[in-house]
Amino acid sequence: MPDPNPRMPALFVGHGNPMNALQTNAWTQGWAALGRQLPRPRAVLSISAHWYLPATALTATTQPPTIHDFGGFPRELFEVQYPAPGDLGLVQRVSELLRPVNARTDVEWGLDHGTWSVLRHVFPAADIPVVQLSIDATQPPAFHYELGRRLQPLRDEGILVVGSGDVVHNLHAYAWGRHPVAAFDWALRFEAKVRELVLQGNHRALVDYEALGRDAELSVPTPDHYLPLLYVLGASDSGEPVTFPVEGMDGGSISMLSIQFG
Repeated sequence: MPDPNPRMPALFVGHGNPMNALQTNAWTQGWAALGRQLPRPRAVLSISAHWYLPATALTATTQPPTIHDFGGFPRELFEVQYPAPGDLGLVQRVSELLRPVNARTDVEWGLDHGTWSVLRHVFPAADIPVVQLSIDATQPPAFHYELGRRLQPLRDEGILVVGSGDVVHNLHAYAWGRHPVAAFDWALRFEAKVRELVLQGNHRALVDYEALGRDAELSVPTPDHYLPLLYVLGASDSGEPVTFPVEGMDGGSISMLSIQFG
């Protein structure tokens, strides 16, 4: 008989523009391919760049709403629903793993676009329970990496840990037009450095990313989109296989890089 709870990978996804939720392109096709290749998880724990607040919190509803946390996009995007159920048992389990950090339960937030814009391609049936874990904006990078370490046991319990952000995320430099543009040199250099450090298993340098110089300053002007990577790094195991199932740069300054551990 197949293992009902196979060890799950840990996955970081560069989610990019919310319009990816509606589009068919190389990135969304890569996400769909992941859904076909991954073991079917019992549930998903998502750490999204877009739930960034001064607290550690968990979505604690049986039917989390689809949050349209953006403006200025076509009505069609606001009509997207991703009706995946919640999982109160997973909320309790994550709360236990994170102690002594107090993860409060939240019944108002749901699944924001950092989660559903990707999952609607990975698991389009929306039939796998999803819980979101917030990112505490008051805490340093090492705190978020440590929380990821505490989440490691979930991988042996059939839970897919997903961090959704962007390794490079500079909206001030982003080209919003429809025509493709060349990626900035600093964006390419920083993304390449992150890949190199991930392959080396040099988590300390990735946690202390601000020490990586000017390219890091331009690529990570705010930490919200980078920090989900640290949760996934923390949840990874030393020496396990690392792959980059989705790659590319959007608008010159948004990395679409996905990183899979295991």
